[in-house]
Amino acid sequence: MIDLRKFFQATNPSKTLAIENAEDRKYYIDFSNIRGQNIVETLRDNIAIFSSEQPTCGLFTGHIGCGKSTELLRLKAELQQKGFHVVYFESDQDLEMGDIDVSDILLTIAYRVTQSLEDTGLALKTRSLLEDIREFLEALQSIQIVPGFKCAVGPVEIGEITAQAKASPKLRDRLRGYLEPRTNQIIKSINEELLEPAIAMLQQQGKQGLVVIIDNLDRVDFSPKPSGRPQPEYLFVDRATQLRSLHCHVIYTIPLALLRFSDDFKVINERFMTDPLVLPMVPVRLRNGQENEAGMELMRQMVLARAFPNDDPALRLNYITDIFDTSETLDRLCRASGGHVRNLLRALNKWIKKERQLPLSRACLESILQDERNQFTLGIVQSDWELLRQVSQRKKVPMVSDEQRPRYQKLLRNLLVLEYFDQEGPWFDVNPILMEAEELHL
Repeated sequence: MIDLRKFFQATNPSKTLAIENAEDRKYYIDFSNIRGQNIVETLRDNIAIFSSEQPTCGLFTGHIGCGKSTELLRLKAELQQKGFHVVYFESDQDLEMGDIDVSDILLTIAYRVTQSLEDTGLALKTRSLLEDIREFLEALQSIQIVPGFKCAVGPVEIGEITAQAKASPKLRDRLRGYLEPRTNQIIKSINEELLEPAIAMLQQQGKQGLVVIIDNLDRVDFSPKPSGRPQPEYLFVDRATQLRSLHCHVIYTIPLALLRFSDDFKVINERFMTDPLVLPMVPVRLRNGQENEAGMELMRQMVLARAFPNDDPALRLNYITDIFDTSETLDRLCRASGGHVRNLLRALNKWIKKERQLPLSRACLESILQDERNQFTLGIVQSDWELLRQVSQRKKVPMVSDEQRPRYQKLLRNLLVLEYFDQEGPWFDVNPILMEAEELHL
């Protein structure tokens, strides 16, 4: 007997699976073979095998909700098994994604690394960096920009700085105005007072080194900076040299649209001295439109594992009609998702909540898909439909003008166009939810 409440909780689309957690591991499906490349293995080996003693800087991207965070947590677990101390954090917990500068990122990295080391019993004195910030905050406090701030020195205080700066545009501007001209000195202080001593201490404990994974930076807004440059291009092109200057292994997530629709793609490669890795969708169809049975099978297993986490994958297939009215209803859900993991879980989660009983019906699913289609189409203008028709027909994104580029970036960010990968390389298709929209076939 399936526990409907537990099944509902297991389909929570906002939950990221942590592989080191035994319960989460039961829900995890390895899509790497069907996606065309094992990105976790590539990132892991770049650090653990090919450059274990020299700092590396990796870039990782993909559609929001495609499973990047789950894969990064898997990477964290595998690097820890290789003997690395890994600091993973979600940048949007500390930073205001609509207004970020390099000094904000550096300060957050310093805070997260210091906090992680102290949690393991390693205490470091980052005196110069923190004393400079403390003196600046004392000056701000005197003019009541930061009322009530405790001007002590330590990771807790850095965390308090970042928290207050995220909530206060005034403090953010003042702090940034002070830190940005000193960015190179900040990097020098972080390297010499934090990262290098930390790595030495970790190695004394038998560790291989230090890895910092900064997740969710792919969610930065495309709002323009004062220079007029969109924020992602400003951070990952104009300030790339500084972001890769930390003396430890670092992995940043970056916006997918920055790689696919930016004149600066080659510049990013050159300045970071690495090829960004893209996590594509799970292909439920082939480039020629035929069904991809291997992809469909894994998507079925992802759903069934949420209901029967302790059962063998082959046995789960016998229980499909315990959850859905027919096996075709499950396939309809998988096809409609386009291989986007979070979109599938969101639809399933909504479906369970709406019907409140098993088996789930095809009629209710169609109603949910229609609602999703209506939501998608609300923000699509006529020129977008023409771009979508081109993608649907050609399975690629055509060369676009500077005027069209923001429209394509929007299509990617809003999941109207999805990216896949096969032996021929990357290819694109329209989100299956939209394939039944009349406007696409006019």
